[in-house]
Amino acid sequence: MDKVVHTAAKAVADIGSGSSLAVGGFGLCGIPSVLIQALLDAGVTDLEAVSNNCGVDDWGLGLLLREKRIRRMVSSYVGENKEFARQYLHGELEVELTPQGTLAERLRAGGAGIPAFFTATGVGTQVAVGGLPWRYDDSGEATVSSPAKEVREFETPEGPREYVLERAVVTDFALIRAWKGDRHGNLVFRDSARNFNPLCAMAGRVSIAEVEELVEPGELGANDVHLPGVYVQRVLPLTPEQAANKRIEKRTVRTRGGQG
Repeated sequence: MDKVVHTAAKAVADIGSGSSLAVGGFGLCGIPSVLIQALLDAGVTDLEAVSNNCGVDDWGLGLLLREKRIRRMVSSYVGENKEFARQYLHGELEVELTPQGTLAERLRAGGAGIPAFFTATGVGTQVAVGGLPWRYDDSGEATVSSPAKEVREFETPEGPREYVLERAVVTDFALIRAWKGDRHGNLVFRDSARNFNPLCAMAGRVSIAEVEELVEPGELGANDVHLPGVYVQRVLPLTPEQAANKRIEKRTVRTRGGQG
């Protein structure tokens, strides 16, 4: 099955206002920047985005946030985006903060058909007992807070231990970026750009992948495929210019030879 679409606009054409999205990337590494721009151009709004973070003020999901296209974020880290903090604290954005490993497993579980799971992360904190502010009003009062979650004790080799129930995440769509992909949607990710991309693809009912290099079926070795095409519905091949357009979140340098 040939899953290739040739324009970003066509790839996101059926993503409507009010949709939920799982978006790959970590910081600015491995984010589907071309698909995000196409979604911005399409004018959709009232989105719920599930992503490790929300980009920065002028790149990644931060572009959608700046135009107030995102209604709700489910994230593990939001510290690099000043507009995110402003909207959250002024009651313009609902935010469900989730421990990073828990978020990864919620996405994976959604793709695996597992409705919920128990984890030790968050036991004894507001993650489990509830009360984390999800939405403020314009005066700084919390109007929506996280609910309490089920906590159950299990036997472990070290003795009884408490675990908190976390629910899986399934979204309407997923936007991801891969290094290589074939026409069947089999994908390979490069180095740390692998991050949340496979997990987000698994969680989306319709997963759309932008790929830096499109290859023909059979060119990817079976043992090299990180994400099988069963999880991917559309493949957008990028131009060389689009593939090369990558931002560095924080550039650090040092003097050659280790001096300075």
